[in-house]
Amino acid sequence: MTSILSALLCLGLSLDQRTHVQAGTLPKPTIWAEPGPVIPWGSPVTIWCWGTPEAREYRLYADGSRRYLDRQESLEPGDRAKFLITGNYAERYTCNYLSPTGWSEHSDPLELGVTGSYSKPSLSALPSPVVTSGGKVTLQCGSGQGFDTFNLTKEGDHRLSWTLDSQRQPSGQSQALFPVGPVTPTHRWTFRCYGCYRNRPYVWSLPSDALELLVPGESGKPSLLSQQGPIMASGQNLTLQCRSDVSYDRFALHKEGAQDLPQSLVLQPQAGLSQAHFPLDTVSRSHGGRYRCYGGYNLSSEWSAPSDPLDILVAGYLPDRPSLSVQPGPRVASGENVTLLCQSQSPRDTFLLSNVGAVDPPLRLRSEDGAQQFQAEFSMSPVTTAHGGTYRCYSSHSTSPFLLSLPSEPLELLVSGPSGGPSPPPTMPTSPAGESWGALLIGSTAPPASPESLSGDRVTQILKDGLVSVGGWESQGLRQ
Repeated sequence: MTSILSALLCLGLSLDQRTHVQAGTLPKPTIWAEPGPVIPWGSPVTIWCWGTPEAREYRLYADGSRRYLDRQESLEPGDRAKFLITGNYAERYTCNYLSPTGWSEHSDPLELGVTGSYSKPSLSALPSPVVTSGGKVTLQCGSGQGFDTFNLTKEGDHRLSWTLDSQRQPSGQSQALFPVGPVTPTHRWTFRCYGCYRNRPYVWSLPSDALELLVPGESGKPSLLSQQGPIMASGQNLTLQCRSDVSYDRFALHKEGAQDLPQSLVLQPQAGLSQAHFPLDTVSRSHGGRYRCYGGYNLSSEWSAPSDPLDILVAGYLPDRPSLSVQPGPRVASGENVTLLCQSQSPRDTFLLSNVGAVDPPLRLRSEDGAQQFQAEFSMSPVTTAHGGTYRCYSSHSTSPFLLSLPSEPLELLVSGPSGGPSPPPTMPTSPAGESWGALLIGSTAPPASPESLSGDRVTQILKDGLVSVGGWESQGLRQ
């Protein structure tokens, strides 16, 4: 009896050893989840295990347990099985399969995150969501809920996710910094992030708002304009319009220095133009800045070249109100020399002159020291009827170039035409739709527009020895 038992034990050990040796030669199965590894709380999820055509049975395991959670017969043609998961399924899963030669090894783990238990974190790009091709960027996921860990996922590819421990900030915020790149225009780079706690690593927060990285291309640049004009008062409603004669499906708006990238689908095309509106709500100091927009397609990751920059200036944030005067007077004849003088008793290093109602950028000059005054002279030589109109001036400081003072009192300039009669006040010289006259923003960081981009004999540009002329307007005192 003892000899029989010993023989059976030896036979069992031999079979067990043979099974494990043969299992080592079997391909490791692949495990994945549908609709993905990140599931909203309460939604059904299917886990697939993919082995070989010879597989007879598949088993699913949860959280490293040796006891299987479920078993399924192979589906035709035998190389896969599916497991429907319900209830509390925030776990780490593996699977294996049985073939005629034994059991395979376990698959790589599948971490199934269930979202919706906590409020969403924020996701932003540092320094900007606009990235040159081949460039790198840092994505910052943050929250005030004290999460221990943050998870970043890339949309469109359910197998790409990253996990980092959070870093507590002096403000009480917790955050994680994810390096991403190099980025290319051949893929879409859309991300979301989630927060979770160490004792429940697969129970995640609601997803952050989606953040798409934009890689500018070379296709036709759109135009960006503000229907309210470039100078806004606090409390007004601001809407920017991006449009193009290229049939784009969507547009994106970016403010220089901002870490987000608002997008908008194209409105019904009109007159052959694709366009989108970006309502920016009630104007505050945070709206001041330089904006660009981009065009793109729904089925492509590529974006257009950027529009020309549009500067939005917010008036009323500096307490002074400069004065505006004209020499020799508000009524002049065509051909005379005219100077508009903008002055302030407050220390300001920049002055701006705007034609009321014009959509073009205001003229911008550096300040000169006067007799207990700070001032700038906007000179025209000779005057033409094109320069008639109503003007206001503003002061600003180079540390906050998009925040202006209160406006001066309006000054109306009447220029009599060649016949001797007064001409109606026209607007300032206009540029092609959507173009920004960077060359007119003296003292700004905008790149100068080329002379070829300015149209008509009313607009000329001369930059020599500190003298700038625009349609006859000259700025004095800019010599360095």
